[in-house]
Amino acid sequence: MKKSFSFMLMLIVAVTLVLSACGQDKNTNNGGSANTNQGAGEEVKSDGSGEGFKIGMVTDVGGVNDKSFNQSAWEALDRLKDETGAETKFLESKGEADMEPNLNSFVKEGYNLTWGIGMLFEDAMAKVAKENPDSKLAVIDAVVDAPNVASVTFAEHEGSYLVGVVAGLMTKSNKIGFVGGMEIPVITRFEKGFEAGVKAVNPDATVSINYAGDFGKPDLGKSIAATMYNAGVDIIFHASGGTGNGVFNEAIERKKNGENVWVIGVDKDQSLEFGDEVTLTSMMKGVDAAVTKVSKDLIAGQFPGGTVTVLGLKDNAVGLPETSTKNVPADVLAKVDEYKQKIINGEITVPTE
Repeated sequence: MKKSFSFMLMLIVAVTLVLSACGQDKNTNNGGSANTNQGAGEEVKSDGSGEGFKIGMVTDVGGVNDKSFNQSAWEALDRLKDETGAETKFLESKGEADMEPNLNSFVKEGYNLTWGIGMLFEDAMAKVAKENPDSKLAVIDAVVDAPNVASVTFAEHEGSYLVGVVAGLMTKSNKIGFVGGMEIPVITRFEKGFEAGVKAVNPDATVSINYAGDFGKPDLGKSIAATMYNAGVDIIFHASGGTGNGVFNEAIERKKNGENVWVIGVDKDQSLEFGDEVTLTSMMKGVDAAVTKVSKDLIAGQFPGGTVTVLGLKDNAVGLPETSTKNVPADVLAKVDEYKQKIINGEITVPTE
């Protein structure tokens, strides 16, 4: 009897140890998965639901309320949250030194995708991607050669050419201005395309160029605009993020005093922010569409890591908003369409340098 009892006791202990070991292996495997920075949302949802996904966005120095570039990107993620249930969050960069820590903050918190908005992220994004090869990142206006980064750029020069056509045909003084943020390749594409569009329809017009050296200084933008308007410029195209808000503020003040001056907005339809009274048109840039597409691709399990997507006129990713009809005559818009088709067909090659 004692031997039988001892045998049964040993058998129970052995079975318990085996079950315990199996449970430990299972927990270890699950724990290893949970500790990757893919997050709980890595499971693909066939219904398009983003529940469990976390998507973060880091702004450049213009801030999330720049009424332009960063704001367009954040509005896209805000809509994505409502549409899919994904969790979204942004961090603002007060300077370039903040970009890498902000990216790392989302990566370390296990976000499924981390966006960097703007060309200034190129170096920081490349470093963070290399140090965190299992993370997924995406960048606008820069190309990062890494398998875990989706890069999206735009043919800004093509859309800028079209608003240049508008400015060249509508200027009364034959003096036109361009205000850039920082003199970097993406902004010089705006400049060169715009100037080429002006010259194509009005060879007698002059285009004054001024770079503020910053995307987040509206007071400086206002000062630059005042100097241009005082010199006889009647239309200014800005590609300067939050600095351009100051260009609009200066134009609004002058409009109230009876001056016939205009601003051409950038990145989004800025007439919605500053009004039709001062916004001639805007050079729309599909930042919001790009952010939405890549983020939804992630949720669908089709993240385009390691690829570069270039969006231009042929993709309807740049161009004029429908509200342009309020201030731009039909014959001018017809000329814009004519040049648009020539660019798409390859009859016109818009300069970038």
